[in-house]
Amino acid sequence: MAHLLLLHGALGSQEQFDDLKDALSADFTIDTLSFSGHGRTPSQQHAFTIQNLSHEVLHWLNDKQRRKIDIFGYSMGGYVALWLARFYPDRVGKIMTLGTKLDWNEATAEKETKHLNAEKIAAKVPAFAAELQDRHGEHEWHSVLHKTANLMHDLAKHNLTDEDFAQITAQVLLALGDQDNMVTKKETFHVESVIPGAKTIELKDTPHPIDKVSTHLLASEIRKYFK
Repeated sequence: MAHLLLLHGALGSQEQFDDLKDALSADFTIDTLSFSGHGRTPSQQHAFTIQNLSHEVLHWLNDKQRRKIDIFGYSMGGYVALWLARFYPDRVGKIMTLGTKLDWNEATAEKETKHLNAEKIAAKVPAFAAELQDRHGEHEWHSVLHKTANLMHDLAKHNLTDEDFAQITAQVLLALGDQDNMVTKKETFHVESVIPGAKTIELKDTPHPIDKVSTHLLASEIRKYFK
């Protein structure tokens, strides 16, 4: 049975894929991991950057003695998969992303990091604060927010350019929810046009948060693409 690695998004963890893993268990051997500092996984002594998170996947592959693997990446996880495809093409098979922000600059980073203030989240969205605290730890969730903000500002300076996307040789499917308020059709279709052979699909009635995406719909699209 083919292996498929699921990579979570910013502020997430591998536990968010539990239902999806169950839905796909008859079709694939599903692998997951939580990036360092996420989901109570111990933080490593490096910053959250796409480069460092990509190296975590490479270390995971080496530990599992796997040369290459197909990847489904949600949001930030999709960007990590594309980074790997650009700079470590021999380690990546087919890639499917969902809700992955592809156009990064200082204005984008500034806009997105406004939503990452722990004190404001605790005051205005206490249910989300409790969710983050449960996922990452009572004290660690503040650190995850801070480091994620730094990651976004780093992405404004060190991102995949059109020249990078054009050099990706992996088969790539870019999935976008029709109700996603973070990722635009414009940036998605642009990158589709730059990556050789890439395709885009739009998922109906689908917002950005992974916990609001239909497991049945997503599992169906993953099966069609990877099998």
